Amino acid sequence: MHDDRTLVEARLKRVLDERIRPAVYPESVPLQVAVWHAPGEPVPVAEGLAAPVEPLAVGARWGAPWGTSWFRVTGTVPESWAGKTVEALLDLGFDENMPGFQCEGLVYRPDGTPVKGLNPRNQWVRIGSPVEGGEQVELRIEAASNPVILDYHPFLPTQLGDKETAGSEPQYRLERMDLAVFDETVWQLVLDLEVLGELMAELPVESARRWDILRAVERALDAVDLQDVGGSAERARAHLTEVLAVPAAPSAHRISAVGHAHIDSAWLWPLRETVRKVARTTSNMTALIEDEPEFVFAMSQAQQWAWVKEHRPEVWARVKKAVAEGRFVPTGGMWVESDTNMPGSEAMARQFVHGKRFFLDEFGIENDEAWLPDTFGFAAGLPQIIKAAGAKWLLTQKISWSQTNKFPHHTFLWEGIDGTRIFTHFPPVDTYNCSMKGSEIAHAARNFKDKGVARHSLAPTGWGDGGGGTTREMVAKAARLKNLEGSATVVWETPEEFFKKAEEEYPHPPVWVGELYLELHRATLTSQAKTKQGNRRSEHLLREAELWAATAAVRAGFPYPYEELDRIWKTVLLHQFHDILPGSSIAWVHREARATYERITGELNGIIEAAQRALAGEGTVPLVFNAAPHGRAGIAAGGAGIPAVADEVSLTERADGGFVLHNGRLRVEIDARGLVVSAYDLDADRETIAPGRAANLLQLHPDFPNMWDAWDVDAFYRNTVTDLTDAEEVVPGEDGVSVRVVRSFGASRVTQVLSLAAGERRLEIDTEVDWHETEKFLKLAFPLDVHAERYASETQFGHFHRPTHTNTSWEAAKFEACNHRFLHMEEPGWGVAVVNDSTYGHDVTRTVRETDSGTTTTVRASLLRAPRFPDPETDQGIHRFRHALVPGATIGDAVREGWRINVPERRLAGGSEVAPLVTVAEDAVVVTAVKLADDGSGDVVVRFHESRGGRTKATLTAGFEVAAVAATDLLERPLTDAPAPRHEGDRVTLRLRPFELVTLRLRRA
Repeated sequence: MHDDRTLVEARLKRVLDERIRPAVYPESVPLQVAVWHAPGEPVPVAEGLAAPVEPLAVGARWGAPWGTSWFRVTGTVPESWAGKTVEALLDLGFDENMPGFQCEGLVYRPDGTPVKGLNPRNQWVRIGSPVEGGEQVELRIEAASNPVILDYHPFLPTQLGDKETAGSEPQYRLERMDLAVFDETVWQLVLDLEVLGELMAELPVESARRWDILRAVERALDAVDLQDVGGSAERARAHLTEVLAVPAAPSAHRISAVGHAHIDSAWLWPLRETVRKVARTTSNMTALIEDEPEFVFAMSQAQQWAWVKEHRPEVWARVKKAVAEGRFVPTGGMWVESDTNMPGSEAMARQFVHGKRFFLDEFGIENDEAWLPDTFGFAAGLPQIIKAAGAKWLLTQKISWSQTNKFPHHTFLWEGIDGTRIFTHFPPVDTYNCSMKGSEIAHAARNFKDKGVARHSLAPTGWGDGGGGTTREMVAKAARLKNLEGSATVVWETPEEFFKKAEEEYPHPPVWVGELYLELHRATLTSQAKTKQGNRRSEHLLREAELWAATAAVRAGFPYPYEELDRIWKTVLLHQFHDILPGSSIAWVHREARATYERITGELNGIIEAAQRALAGEGTVPLVFNAAPHGRAGIAAGGAGIPAVADEVSLTERADGGFVLHNGRLRVEIDARGLVVSAYDLDADRETIAPGRAANLLQLHPDFPNMWDAWDVDAFYRNTVTDLTDAEEVVPGEDGVSVRVVRSFGASRVTQVLSLAAGERRLEIDTEVDWHETEKFLKLAFPLDVHAERYASETQFGHFHRPTHTNTSWEAAKFEACNHRFLHMEEPGWGVAVVNDSTYGHDVTRTVRETDSGTTTTVRASLLRAPRFPDPETDQGIHRFRHALVPGATIGDAVREGWRINVPERRLAGGSEVAPLVTVAEDAVVVTAVKLADDGSGDVVVRFHESRGGRTKATLTAGFEVAAVAATDLLERPLTDAPAPRHEGDRVTLRLRPFELVTLRLRRA
């Protein structure tokens, strides 16, 4: 037989595009259109429906950036259409290639009842099936003219990312507003041919199945009358029935399709627009659930559910009904799909507390899975947190984006720093926006790494990023792929149903230990410094507010601010979303974030000050409150008292220029350039700075990644570096015992103050940068005379180690990584810590010196970047950072100093010292939360962990009479599978394994 395959395939494409798809709507009549453009921010639905409208012609331009237009469309169904299915086709000016990234709408009936959302891949609204003819049609559309930020030429700087700079030029042209006859038979023929054509393209050319499909498609195309597609569609479909009925092989890969609409809680749109995106998507999905009996939709992010409940009660009613039917499924159990690298210990825990509690309170549903398809890598402390929240599974997809190394598993056990293992799945479909294309389904089957021992994978199905969700076309394709030869099988299932099957078939999956590092988007650890600082400081202020409010509530009857703390926690958790905290959102988002952090800082300081005043009482005693988890200057952790007086610090001039700082434990030499050329540990009789090198060295790199400007820093940035060694001033500081250094470079200026802490081996460096560079990367370097093949990096509830060498491509790919409060390098018996108050990104490298064959380990903190997309003014302005170099530090010292720099003392005059509400005798045990129980019972909740990576015995002593003690999960529910803690009076004794996390609930007598 002659090979006519390409001829038939090309015929299929043209006939589908030019004849069959257009015939889905064979008749149409125009609707009349009128519009009201809201003058400012979005208005309530009732106001939009009642607003006066003016006529608007199809083809007219509409929609200023970030504007809202309320369209009224009216018309009459022709009498001649009686008995037919009729739909409204409402094209606001869509580009079908940009679902989620441009204008969108929510359709209402005149009485305010929501109908469904409009987006580029979902432009229809059902009017009747069948119609009688003559019906009057009136629909209202709340249309958002969101500008296109990420265009076909991506990453171009744009002022459209903030309403304040976006201008008023209309963004869209009204394309189509029609009533049309919907020919379902033709529509079904389209789906038949699409599924078979896409499957055919994935099969081997020599496969008999491919040729069977080709001949069936050819016969179907022969049966289509191109002048009467509707009249011949049924006949054409008959030729495809047989090839569509051939069942899949028993060994076929099995895909659990989960209806999905990944909606970034903010990204290329502000938070307020996400509220409306969620309403549009949930309206669509509840409508699709009503039409498609097998379809199941899952939605994560309790915050987004809460938005629907608060802002769209009419949509919420439909959502609740679908949840009750088991078809609209809460998933993930987190407040938002947060970043997991940068949130601190308690914040990561509270993501699950508030997320799971919302779904429990609203629906009585307990989530067993964490759902984070788009998060930029996963911290090594996360498995323990997932388990402590009562969950046991994790889903993500983003690791497939890694640039260098291919992750070796799709289903595996992920082991965290304490030994907790979580059953984890990466969908091999390699997208969280699966659309049921044959290429996607075939890729999932081919790509699945666990063949031979497992055959199940999950496919999140629906348009995402900006929402939209699953379409009726995706559901129709999935129905054809349910059991089709040559394809993986597809069935709609909930995440829980998938995980149960996957776990059952794969009881002994491989284990991955440590962080799940994404070899991409490394610059998200640095971009938008003020957003990151706002997060870090808010986390610590929340801890302080809970600690002092709980102490004051028990000791002085202070009214514990349950509602305020709940609200503020949710606000902070929202801003940990994986495009806000990472700094990858538009200018509008980060402008609002800065204002939000400033507001909640004021609120939290108010709570703290009121609680401390209640504890201190009246008097003139100069009290210092210590909220850190370690004692300092003789003041117990969680208490207040009069600090001990430490030795003085001296400042002398250096012979070669510069100054020497000395406090009896550390001698620091700062040269005439303002660089630290010596940090001598007098206790250990040892130098910290590598020979011939200088610390406190600011280094500037060009920073223009190949793509994803705010997200990425590419390895080639290191090829060019400028050491900022010229100083305008190196003079004594205002206090007379510190050194002030001023430098200028480019259009920017840096002022630093270097000081020694009295009685401590700690060099403190306060840095102020007035930053006006673009596409540059600023680092702060500390070259250390330490031989270390690995270093410790703080993560949630502990730390883990990364290598300093680059033996393998996996290690080389980690050229920028995340830490929380400290990094620690160590030789046996002596180590160095570098601590910070608000930075996350860093790099650590090692070299061997030719002069003495010694090893130099260089730690560099990442301070600032200046990408121009999506915010062209990223980080312009004044920034303040605090770092400290701690020679001679053990890992315990690193933990303590990290807390010290982040939780400064507070001073208040009062009547007497304040004893801690709870104390833990063992210094290795870090208390991360002291609070009253969320249920309002008055019970005291204490959360702590072993911080050094060793076993320890801990004794917790309560400063009140204890009636009962229970170990609980993060949601403060008693654990049923753990023995009750030993409890004698006000003392509780436990043994902790390395990095073990414990939550205790103490009932007051």
